[in-house]
Amino acid sequence: MEGRRDDPRGALVRPYAVTRGRTEARLEIALEAVLVASPAAVVESRFAGHDKHRIATICEGRAQSLAEIAAYTRLPLGVARVLVADMVADSLLTLHSAAPPSEAYEERMELLERVLSGLRRL
Repeated sequence: MEGRRDDPRGALVRPYAVTRGRTEARLEIALEAVLVASPAAVVESRFAGHDKHRIATICEGRAQSLAEIAAYTRLPLGVARVLVADMVADSLLTLHSAAPPSEAYEERMELLERVLSGLRRL
């Protein structure tokens, strides 16, 4: 909640305003896909807008999943997906997908179940 207090926009900006009314992402990015930003991308993102700069900063030096990015920025998942897809298309983030985009939903769910099972064994 601390990040929201520092943000002068507060809760005044609606999600559709952040994405300029777009609800569909340019690229299909899986929830578990890992994203990384280079230091140069963080500098360049300063001119891409507040939210994109925050995302780049979060992904600098540490790979983050789309789900983590949405959680850290407190943006709705759909909004985070649109912004991240824009950033990947603009080469501000590098996408490291856990599964090829053509992989079936069932196969992706199987991967997530294996990961969850492995985490439970730890």
